[in-house]
Amino acid sequence: MPRIELTSGPVDYQDTGGNGPVVVLAHGLPMNETQWRKVLPLLSGYRCVLPTLPLGGHRTPMRPDADLSQRGVARLLGELIDRLALRDVTLVLNDWGGGQFLVTEDVPGADQVARLVLVACEAFDNFPPGSAKNIAKVAKLPGGVWLLLRLLRVRAVRQHPRTYGGLSLLGIPDDVLTDWFAPAWGSRAIRRDFAKFATSAPDGDTLLAWSEELRGFDRPVLVVWATQDPLMPREHGPRLARLYPQGRLVEIDDSSTLVPEDQPERLAEVLTSFLTETGAEPVSRRR
Repeated sequence: MPRIELTSGPVDYQDTGGNGPVVVLAHGLPMNETQWRKVLPLLSGYRCVLPTLPLGGHRTPMRPDADLSQRGVARLLGELIDRLALRDVTLVLNDWGGGQFLVTEDVPGADQVARLVLVACEAFDNFPPGSAKNIAKVAKLPGGVWLLLRLLRVRAVRQHPRTYGGLSLLGIPDDVLTDWFAPAWGSRAIRRDFAKFATSAPDGDTLLAWSEELRGFDRPVLVVWATQDPLMPREHGPRLARLYPQGRLVEIDDSSTLVPEDQPERLAEVLTSFLTETGAEPVSRRR
């Protein structure tokens, strides 16, 4: 897998290549690029770039002084877009919602975000979402992340509906979950990064103020919301679509937070339709 050295440290990424429109797919905590493994084969005709961001599932630690706050990781994403010379980017988020804040930052790469696709992700003051708030509380305690990860070594714990088992109605294969957790299980430095990010969300008033800044993003935005998601409130879908001047909403049934896991075909369908309608047709359809 390619790796790029950024200001805060090394970032691995998958790149399907080609000359199709660029789609950057970001992941959640502490996941990696395999979150999109079911959707990726359905996006032929696009150049898909999947960075493994430092949210706890990354395989190489960041520098000790790295800014792993919500906005810090968003800026890191912008730096990756800039350094890879990606243009006219469609940025797709699922679970983690902090990538939205990139479009309000005056940093290289931010101006190349031509479209946003927000798939059942954190929004407004829902950082971290629902029961995931417990992760932030535990991560603030000395040794808390170590203890949390020790518990997640137990299959029954990581597959419990109140932990990662609740992110998918179909269930996340255990080998995928263990791949997500393995870097933090084996590295104190990655556990440090995990804790920094997990405890980085500011207070609700600050988050709501940041959300208001998003009204200035006047490019196409697709909001895809899952109707059976225990973490992202149902009302946040239409609220997000109204927030953005060019926002539109699609709701997907029979899915929890990880829509790419539960409804990959439907997600690929609505994503491709949105891209085509907003001027990013896959190369196979161009004349």
